[in-house]
Amino acid sequence: MSSDFTLALADEQATLECAAKLAAKLIPGLAIYLHGNLGAGKTTFVRGVLNALGYQGKVKSPTYTLVEPYEQASLPFPVFHFDLYRFQDEEEWHASGFRDYFNPHSVCFVEWPEKAGKLIPAADIDIRLSHLDEGRAMQIHTNTELGKQCLSTW
Repeated sequence: MSSDFTLALADEQATLECAAKLAAKLIPGLAIYLHGNLGAGKTTFVRGVLNALGYQGKVKSPTYTLVEPYEQASLPFPVFHFDLYRFQDEEEWHASGFRDYFNPHSVCFVEWPEKAGKLIPAADIDIRLSHLDEGRAMQIHTNTELGKQCLSTW
């Protein structure tokens, strides 16, 4: 399959199942950016990934904390879930110290990455979620060889 494709997701369960499929392909070092309007399913998708990786706790949107770290021993690698919706300008990214979370040992999911402008590291994979009359559409685009490697066996 091409590294760029679109899937139709009938409901929340389909979103969780798709996330589980991606979880099985994840490799450390990935930066995955999630795009979509409020309520499009970005946090639901991350919850599906984390649950598929073995995380048993509650997965909530980091809208107020800005980042939720998931570094439990049950996970194969650290996962960091960012929500930059509240950023007022890209300099907040620089001041936050978040750049250190992006490393070869972790996977980072970022909601609203455009709020960090050009200061945020480039995405390996961009995922766009949008509402359809029934369900959602999910567009996946790879930007790097690491992203392509992750999705090569999808």
